[in-house]
Amino acid sequence: MRIVTLIKANQARQAHAAAQGFSRPKERTGRFTTALVLKVGAQLICLYDSGRAHAGENLAAWLEHRAAEHALPLVMSDALARNDVEEGTVRRCHGLAHGRRQCSDLEDVFPSACRVVLDVLTQVFDHDAEARDQQRSAAARLTSHQAYSGPLMDTLKEWLATQVEDRLVEPHSSLGQAMASRQNHWQTLTRFVQSAGAPLDNNVVERALKLCIRQRNNSLFSQSEPSASLARVLTSLIATCLYAGVNAVESLVALKEHRGEVFADPAAWLPWTSQARLAPPEATRRQSCAIWARSGSPCHRRMIHSRADRGTRAFAVVGHQWKRPCASRFLIIQSPWPS
Repeated sequence: MRIVTLIKANQARQAHAAAQGFSRPKERTGRFTTALVLKVGAQLICLYDSGRAHAGENLAAWLEHRAAEHALPLVMSDALARNDVEEGTVRRCHGLAHGRRQCSDLEDVFPSACRVVLDVLTQVFDHDAEARDQQRSAAARLTSHQAYSGPLMDTLKEWLATQVEDRLVEPHSSLGQAMASRQNHWQTLTRFVQSAGAPLDNNVVERALKLCIRQRNNSLFSQSEPSASLARVLTSLIATCLYAGVNAVESLVALKEHRGEVFADPAAWLPWTSQARLAPPEATRRQSCAIWARSGSPCHRRMIHSRADRGTRAFAVVGHQWKRPCASRFLIIQSPWPS
């Protein structure tokens, strides 16, 4: 969605509401960006959307395209109502990282109580890190959490109930509200000891949002809504390539050159499955140089020289692409992103 269009629509709605004597319009005026990171085996797919719809509404729309025979997906998010979808369509998970961060912020005010929560959560995260370092399967990770993290979380649940029921903490204080929130969402917070593959936090999505936020800021100046929508799709493809450690430029070029094959079999052209179909980069470079040589271009040779060798400003020419070697900010790092 083109953000400028939403801003103009908000101004029109605000003027209409003011003309009728209301302080604010009845229609929704918020602008929201949704990031959906799907785990397919060991790979991640990023999908982005910006507009009026909340994350839960976008998720519900995406779930409509999911085959009915598949099991309910595990969906990790924070506990905002905007992220909710219809009951029974997903297995909801809520992250422990937010609660851990909240207790860390309150530790100076409530040191003893927050230390109890932090000690338990630290052990749980340590168990999860150990399972990840040992590259355990989802089933083995679940067994480990049930054996070690489950008793810890049960003890924490009893301690929270005692604090609230015995009025050892003020219910309306920041700590009391945090405890009440943990109790209300206990089942979803402890999904990692109930279902294999359930994550402890949604840090992956929060990091992925940063890329889309930059694109959203740039889409303020898209010439039209279709171009802004296309930028959203391209950002999704680029982020997916970065997570897969695939050269995004080569992948996008391949999708364009093999458009008919992509429409016929999209699954075969995912970034991590299409590499076998692509020519090696060196072969592509030789082909590009040969094309420019036949066309009579003087820049068909690959020339890279340092300032010391040339004594002048260095440059690089590869085919028809010009780039100064010192402009490292334009390089594509072929490693999983974010590191």
